Amino acid sequence: MYPQVRVSPEDAVWDALKAVYQAEPETRFIFVLDEWDFIFHRHFVTGKDKMEYIDFLSNLLKDQPYVELAYMTGILPIAKYSSGSELNMFLEYTMASEEMFGNAFGFTESEVDVLFDRFLANQKNPGFTRDDLKIWYDGYSAKSGEHIYNPRSIVAALTNNNQGNYWTSSGPYDEIYYYINHNTDAVRDDLARMVSGIPVRANIREYAATAMNLNTKNEIFSAMTVYGFLSYERGCVRIPNRELMERFDEILQGEPSLGYVYQLAKESEKMLRATLEGDTETMLRILEFAHNTEIPMLSYNNEADLTALVSLIYLAARDSYRVEREDKTGTGFVDFIFYPEIDPNADGIILELKVDDTADEAIRQIIDKKYVLKFEGKLGEQSKYTGRVLGVGIAYYKKTKVHDCRIEVLRGAM
Repeated sequence: MYPQVRVSPEDAVWDALKAVYQAEPETRFIFVLDEWDFIFHRHFVTGKDKMEYIDFLSNLLKDQPYVELAYMTGILPIAKYSSGSELNMFLEYTMASEEMFGNAFGFTESEVDVLFDRFLANQKNPGFTRDDLKIWYDGYSAKSGEHIYNPRSIVAALTNNNQGNYWTSSGPYDEIYYYINHNTDAVRDDLARMVSGIPVRANIREYAATAMNLNTKNEIFSAMTVYGFLSYERGCVRIPNRELMERFDEILQGEPSLGYVYQLAKESEKMLRATLEGDTETMLRILEFAHNTEIPMLSYNNEADLTALVSLIYLAARDSYRVEREDKTGTGFVDFIFYPEIDPNADGIILELKVDDTADEAIRQIIDKKYVLKFEGKLGEQSKYTGRVLGVGIAYYKKTKVHDCRIEVLRGAM
């Protein structure tokens, strides 16, 4: 580009660029470094290598007259890697701490709307709805409160016409998984709460993920948030969407060290099968097993505790159902509703919970509030759910510590 500039192969890159600038004072450069901190996550990179890399960036960019702009993206704050003043010339923006550029960390609602309209215009047989995209790939929040979608997954779903699991971590998934396994006492109860859809208070520190030396619950949740496993909003972490929920299902059903959480998750296949077969005796046995297991998070003092338990013992249902909590249905809100996703002829399930009330009352509420309307098609349209719809009532009595179950067919197969 600059043949008139005399540059030696032995020159450092900043010396070469200075020579260009001195020969052409109007020429300045824009530097763009994507995932600039990638090498810090590589096992073969030594401490000396990291220091030399920081020195290189400092010599290249800091106080250099040829620099018009340096734009760098990465997982963790620059200040964590720069121990002194080497890289103190940057302004840093994160999705959680700064409103400026908050909409640049992923696709916003309006951007997904535009992409979905384009998808519909080019796809004769769309395999999912706009609401499906929200359920699967939304769930992250900018500091402003704006919803942020996983951009890679949105592009993959629209390209493939398939709402699949396209999530990939920007960080070391296996190492975070390792620390969860070796700190199960610290995180077990909160993982169970989050799988139940309950946000968990956490003190998030982005720096905690750097060394992958995670010894406390807050450090583990910080790393999981930085790498995208959890979303963080208003001091709480939660599982952001269906795509990530599947990852957590794998952890809960595959790791015996999680104790009671693992045991209940393993029972969940039996619980679903018993429900579909109307086998309330087996359902009661599983509920009693769960209650007799030492579960410190479940005091059974209210429906929230019972809700967390039911989420665990129906965990396997997520493989073939879209499970929604507190869904606006008919003239009220239902505790759980199970929409068949793989087989439209499969039975749908509406599940209502009661504490110190009867399972009969739970069924009565399902009927009176017309929750079954959620399985009907829009006016003039045929329902895409053609199987039976089952009403399931589960009750627990605090004084007697006894469970009660009842199942009623609300609608036959169509």
